[in-house]
Amino acid sequence: MQYTKLPHSTLEISKICLGTMTFGEQNNQAQAFQQLDYALERGVNFIDTAEMYPVPPSAKTQGLTEEYIGRWLEKSAKREKVVLATKVAGPRSVSYIRDKMALDHRNIHQAIDDSLRRLKTDYIDLYQLHWPQRQTNTFGLLNYPYPETQEEITLIETLEAMNDLVRMGKVRYIGVSNETPWGLMTYLRLAEKHDLPRMVSIQNPYNLLNRSFEVGLSEISHHEGVKLLAYSPLAFGALSGKYLHGARPSGARCSLYERFQRYFTPQGIAATQAYVDLAHEFDLDPAQMALAFVNQRPFVAANIIGATTLEQLKANIDSVEVVLSEELLGKINQIAIQYSNPCP
Repeated sequence: MQYTKLPHSTLEISKICLGTMTFGEQNNQAQAFQQLDYALERGVNFIDTAEMYPVPPSAKTQGLTEEYIGRWLEKSAKREKVVLATKVAGPRSVSYIRDKMALDHRNIHQAIDDSLRRLKTDYIDLYQLHWPQRQTNTFGLLNYPYPETQEEITLIETLEAMNDLVRMGKVRYIGVSNETPWGLMTYLRLAEKHDLPRMVSIQNPYNLLNRSFEVGLSEISHHEGVKLLAYSPLAFGALSGKYLHGARPSGARCSLYERFQRYFTPQGIAATQAYVDLAHEFDLDPAQMALAFVNQRPFVAANIIGATTLEQLKANIDSVEVVLSEELLGKINQIAIQYSNPCP
């Protein structure tokens, strides 16, 4: 396993991070425990979750993912061996978690206490804002909406609430997720100006079908030392090729849930076919090629992989051993020019 020290922190995290949003939906507790045990055996020390999980989100299952991880931490007594990350949910679409959802003092303090209880720990290594308070381009949306009104909850209020958690010892470091260049730079400026905690990471989607992180955020990552925790590296499994030609394998995420259509646009499907064909040309498994590409990006600190079976988990972790040649990377970039970010 490869490890990266997150700049502006003492956190040293594995290149492969175990994403857990299937725990409590597609994976039961026993399967979750197996994944956690196996990942640690393979050198994975970074676990990512969220108060909203599992996904698809629902009031019935909300919080189960953290509960499973908490029970595993209690049973295994391995809390000090892992870097544990979770997230506080923003407003809109998950109002069942708390009344009047917002990234304000009340919500953030209640969220951390609930997560700590479910996770059976007294501190979180990396606490992240799951998505912005404001309306902006997130979760595949393009074209800034130019909202008519300004948010009542400001970024400085959110940052001050996160500072409270750090001061109280409940959180070691903070990060953002699904954030824009303006949002990240504003948080960094506010932290410097007001002597508040600095965002040490950004968790955004990044894969062969969506390289939008490279447009503005990668430069910030380079100059400011805010590394990417890449999620959806396989584009919900699409880059494995298993959904091509209309296939819907039994039990697969995009077979079970129609809501996951982000990576199935006509251009996205055509690009996926091109990447799968390229992998076969170089005698590579398409999924491992896609993961290896993410692993090798200089701005990526960790690649957040998810799996529903141990076989998938093993193959995903094995991607750290795959090194893509300059020739192959050149051909990947040729496809990226032909199909420029087809699924942002």
